[in-house]
Amino acid sequence: MLKKTIRDLRDSDLRGKRALVRVDFNVPLDAKGQVSDDTRIRAALPTIRSLLERGARVILLSHLGRPKGKPESKYSLEPVARRLAELLPDENVTFVESTDTDEAMKATREGGRVVLLENTRFLGGEETNDERLSRALAELGDVYVNDAFGSAHRAHASTEGVARYLKPAVAGLLMEAELQYLDAAVANPKRPFVAVLGGAKISGKIDVIQNLLPKVDQLIVGGAMACTFFKGMGLETGKSLVEQDRVDMAKQLLDKSSKKLELPRDATVAPALEDTARAHAVTRDHIPPNEGMFDIGPDAARQFADVISNAKTIVWNGPMGVFEKPPFDAGTRAVAEAMARATKRGATTVVGGGDSAAAVADLGLENAMSHVSTGGGASLELLEGKTLPGVAALDDRTGGGSPIE
Repeated sequence: MLKKTIRDLRDSDLRGKRALVRVDFNVPLDAKGQVSDDTRIRAALPTIRSLLERGARVILLSHLGRPKGKPESKYSLEPVARRLAELLPDENVTFVESTDTDEAMKATREGGRVVLLENTRFLGGEETNDERLSRALAELGDVYVNDAFGSAHRAHASTEGVARYLKPAVAGLLMEAELQYLDAAVANPKRPFVAVLGGAKISGKIDVIQNLLPKVDQLIVGGAMACTFFKGMGLETGKSLVEQDRVDMAKQLLDKSSKKLELPRDATVAPALEDTARAHAVTRDHIPPNEGMFDIGPDAARQFADVISNAKTIVWNGPMGVFEKPPFDAGTRAVAEAMARATKRGATTVVGGGDSAAAVADLGLENAMSHVSTGGGASLELLEGKTLPGVAALDDRTGGGSPIE
């Protein structure tokens, strides 16, 4: 279904109007309460600047952390407002310590050109998509813009409910880019099309695997989830993480699509995660009973890099090992570097948020990919073929311009 974006709005729709923008400022804070990673804030700047340039006052909504529907000081967006002000030095950024109040309403009309309201999850009706709250939020703007891809898979008052009561309701530039890359990669990929899946558990990726298998040319499986497939092949997995209740499903997938599945030929194992000094590589059929797999092995790293090197479209979600702890970061690094080389050759490379995005950022390779998603859960649900509530609620598009699915 085609959805409108801010590109579809006329200047007259924005000039002198209040653009209520749902952003994803759910960023990490350090021990001193300062923003330690402003990636998500910077990702929203193009939409904010575009709206300001077209004469709108920008009213920002976001959540932070998991407060229980009431104010908690450690989840306040005040530190985020300070960082946003630093990133927008020419603007007067106003922070309001409430959201659905008379004070907030006044700030939308009399505050600076950029207003950040307090954490939406301080409101009891946010996560239940309460109608009263949705209507109250709709009063804070004249046009609604959803640029929070990372929250688009949740039907909350600030992501889905408000879009029913505040029109026009359109996508921002970040949302547009996320949907175009992720949707195009799956719906109409240049071939060969390769998906790379990793992470700890097969259970969290079953729907992704089943949705992607008919569409991909090859599906690489790394991380601990590969061990469940090894168990399905009758191999010794030692102390590796295996989901026993998913072994039969892994067997079925192997029987049905083994020609498409690329499982690691070797593994980097150790007696324990902390015992890095004793880490060593073994073939997948020689994992010792008293050791566990914590990364793919060097042969698998070359194997996966070769598959990626021949692809025209690559989508990656999930690390190949415990990438936060060397030497178990080697497999994830190899995949990231292979994708960077593929991008240089003209392939479309999409990193599907979450730990994969964190790994790419740690390696300094964000700009070496076609697109790095800001939303782990949302990107997973798109790869599963699901409709995102925060997208479905936006206005439909009837043709022309730059549509998004």
